[in-house]
Amino acid sequence: MSGAMQLVFPAAILGSLLLASFGYTVMARVPAELLPAAAPQAISEDQNESASASEGGGALTEDAKQEDPGEKSRCRVSDRYPEKITQWCRLITKYADRHGLDPDLLAALIWQESGGNPTAYSKSGAVGLMQVMPRDGIAASFMCVNGPCFTNRPSIAELQDPEFNVKFGSAMLAGLINKYGDTREALKYYGPMDGGYYYADKVLGIFENYKR
Repeated sequence: MSGAMQLVFPAAILGSLLLASFGYTVMARVPAELLPAAAPQAISEDQNESASASEGGGALTEDAKQEDPGEKSRCRVSDRYPEKITQWCRLITKYADRHGLDPDLLAALIWQESGGNPTAYSKSGAVGLMQVMPRDGIAASFMCVNGPCFTNRPSIAELQDPEFNVKFGSAMLAGLINKYGDTREALKYYGPMDGGYYYADKVLGIFENYKR
């Protein structure tokens, strides 16, 4: 298929992929040119802005949950989503706006991928809120024609930061929508390689059920 990466999986990795939850994403088919530039170290400016800095596994602290007077205006995620998703409302809105995405669509993808857990780590090696494949960990074993598939990706440590993860994952989704010109098609390529439109339709179903 045009634009697809050819993967050669070690037997142990292939086995774990088959056992992985369907919601967790390999995202091996995203063309390299669509990937956001991977920073050599965790972002600083966006982290300083973030109200999602966490202690002990990524849960929001009480201070982080406090909204400033303008916070509600920066939150455009439907309150029909569970608190596990709405706790990231400011981040979702921020990066949805930056990339011209519907915040509720980004929320639906996060709900499908990680259930709102910022330190989620799938059996296939995907990390964080948007389940992005990193360059290290299990993902380092995935081989493409020209070598490791995810060399240019961020590290696990970077992707466990909620803001970095949403920043990177939303840019990736926006790039796919721009490339394919269709949200359903973009979600197909964001999802598992063998998922076809099942994954895309599942995310779109969540979006339809929870949107404002």
